[in-house]
Amino acid sequence: MPERAVSELLDWLSADRLPCPLDPALHDWLYVDKGSLTRRLTELAAGAFSVIPLHQAWLPLRADECAALDVPEQSEGWVREVYLCGHGRPWVFARSVAARAQLEESGLDLQSLGDRSLGELLFSNPAFTRGTLEACQYPSHWLPDACRVDGLWARRSCFRQNRLGVLVAEVFLPELWQAAAVTS
Repeated sequence: MPERAVSELLDWLSADRLPCPLDPALHDWLYVDKGSLTRRLTELAAGAFSVIPLHQAWLPLRADECAALDVPEQSEGWVREVYLCGHGRPWVFARSVAARAQLEESGLDLQSLGDRSLGELLFSNPAFTRGTLEACQYPSHWLPDACRVDGLWARRSCFRQNRLGVLVAEVFLPELWQAAAVTS
């Protein structure tokens, strides 16, 4: 899903900035569990977890991504979009980005991930530190057509290693909430 840079900025909120409390189960998925989402989805799916790559390319980053990565607007970066699936069904739409200059300087090869989980790579490398979890209701026009629904909750965090930042956004799809018995 190629995408041009968008000047739209979202109000990504840390848990302490939420205007009203969320359902405790939803709050847990968005903020409390700071471990690997891949691990959590694998457990929920009793091992039947998979990654379906949708798109990856060098593209201009969105304004909210540039701000989170602390790079100039319109910076080019590596953009990877995938579905994280349980039992072959998309449960999460994930968009991961890294600014080109910092990624090339780091030597990290995100282009060869294929159908492997980026979270697996980030959590297994102790050189990466994870920033604050933030959440918002993700704009439906940023989602693939197959899962374009208004009001879906998303979370994001930035993983840092030296100057490199890898911003990972995870949009929770309705089938996940059904599988996890969570009222979104």
